[in-house]
Amino acid sequence: MHNRRLFLKLGALTSFQWLSCKESSFNSAIVDKRRKGDPLVISTWNSGIAANEAAWSILGTRGRALDAVETGVKVAEADPSNTSVGFGGMPDRDGNITLDACIMDEVGNCGSVMCLEKIKHPVSVARKVMEESPHVFLSGEGAYTFALAHDFKPEDLATEKSKEAYAKWLETSNYSPTINVENHDTIGMLALDYDGNISGACTTSGMAFKMRGRVGDSPIIGAGLFVDNEVGAACATGLGEEIIKVAGSAIIVELMRQGISPENACKEMVDRVRRRNSDLTNKQVCFIALNKYGDHGSFAIYDGFEYALKNAMEEKLISSPSLLTLPD
Repeated sequence: MHNRRLFLKLGALTSFQWLSCKESSFNSAIVDKRRKGDPLVISTWNSGIAANEAAWSILGTRGRALDAVETGVKVAEADPSNTSVGFGGMPDRDGNITLDACIMDEVGNCGSVMCLEKIKHPVSVARKVMEESPHVFLSGEGAYTFALAHDFKPEDLATEKSKEAYAKWLETSNYSPTINVENHDTIGMLALDYDGNISGACTTSGMAFKMRGRVGDSPIIGAGLFVDNEVGAACATGLGEEIIKVAGSAIIVELMRQGISPENACKEMVDRVRRRNSDLTNKQVCFIALNKYGDHGSFAIYDGFEYALKNAMEEKLISSPSLLTLPD
């Protein structure tokens, strides 16, 4: 009986592997026959609607995807009502607003800044790091000094809303990250241009009232963002520590290389996070992905995640599939 159960188990596994390989080969065969996708942009959360509109001003005039993603996420960085990105972002536990961002182009060039203070557009500083330095990452005071040397102007990033939120937090000083749309941590954007090239960007002020110096996945190439122009791109939002531990965005791109759809590649990474954790309380993780042919998709641990899409034909928010439903 034991041998029979083992035989059936192995047979089922072998069948699954054969079907997976067949599906991958089938998808790859179709993809090989398709033309490059039409231009489009996708970005995380409902703040992506306005960001996509700005990105489309570049894409729609046959501009470069890299310019589009920088232009797009700068909208979120400048929006004081977006309390998890840029100007008006929630401070750390010491009252400092520190920003993280990264950008990556179609040939694999990338730049990133971490713990940057007093500069409204960290994504543009990240691009300067990519294009005008020999490095990929700059952090803290070094990133700030670099920004000033490249004519970025310092300014106070706090708003009355962020000051009031910090004063209220000081009453208890309890750091307890909560899964909700007000504290989602990132805007990530991926764009495909008329030349068939893909670029991406991420930018964030991080989790509200984080420890001083904390950095999540958003500026980490391979975790919060990854682009491979032969295949596609992916980016992430949510609890950055969990995304970093699975190298989320880079692995999604590699799964797409095998012929897996963007949505299923995102789902596999969410499954990997789930398998690592016996308790998923307050561990929201979300991914979006875009392949070379304009197919896109997403997946999240909990429901409520949305991503924004814009192309020449439509502009909309798409509700992401998820593993779990948030408790009331």
